[in-house]
Amino acid sequence: MASPHRFAPGGKRRRLWLTLPLVLLLLLLLPLAASTALYALRGGNLTGDWTRASRAATGQAPDPAKTPEAVIQVYAARAFGWRGAFGVHMWFALKPENAASYTRAEVMGFGVQRGARAVRVAPGIADGQWFGNTPEVIAEWRGGEAALLIPRILKAAHDYADGDRYTIWPGPNSNSFIAAVARQLPELRLALPSNALGKDYLGPGRLFAPAPSGTGWQVSLWGLLGLTLARDEGIEINLLGFVLGLDVTDAALKLPGFGNIHLLGSRP
Repeated sequence: MASPHRFAPGGKRRRLWLTLPLVLLLLLLLPLAASTALYALRGGNLTGDWTRASRAATGQAPDPAKTPEAVIQVYAARAFGWRGAFGVHMWFALKPENAASYTRAEVMGFGVQRGARAVRVAPGIADGQWFGNTPEVIAEWRGGEAALLIPRILKAAHDYADGDRYTIWPGPNSNSFIAAVARQLPELRLALPSNALGKDYLGPGRLFAPAPSGTGWQVSLWGLLGLTLARDEGIEINLLGFVLGLDVTDAALKLPGFGNIHLLGSRP
């Protein structure tokens, strides 16, 4: 006769609590391993010299000489070196009406330990490669809407609470900055790629916040563990800063390292 304790409810619960962490660990590690292998096979720069990496324009930004209207673009490019296997670096490219060049607003860690500010707002190549990695346009605004938004984005960048701090993981980093600006301007409806590591960092002592898109809410423990429920982001589970999730609206699966994988082809 079977032991009376074999199928005890308590035993099932214990097995569940042992199995669940293992499943989550596999869901985290397997995509990261696959993303790293694919990044290397595609020629990703895992250990290269950043001083020789390209920052050249990629032809995605409208030519200021031919585009009098205001333009805002948000870019994401694979991070430099081994970090590119796991995540992206993001920035704003801003061109006011009739301006002859673009201003980039972003966070960078270079020089912060020597006293430089992490937030950099300066003229730059809007669509430049990020140390050899070609960026993707995540969002764009033009005309009167862009003209109204540019000064507000610049103010949010100036007021960014972590403007003098930079930590690669879990944040605050370049993606924490973009997410913070997006939360200040919910009309942007800016949903960051799920492999924008650091986007869920809310700062010490802050557990709840609107999702960056402004279409839902998130809870996050120092950017290391959390949950986002939002119309534009969908469902996102944050494990150690990496995201597992599903966006039903865009039919996208979200995997660590890979980011948003659109199941029905290109993003509309």
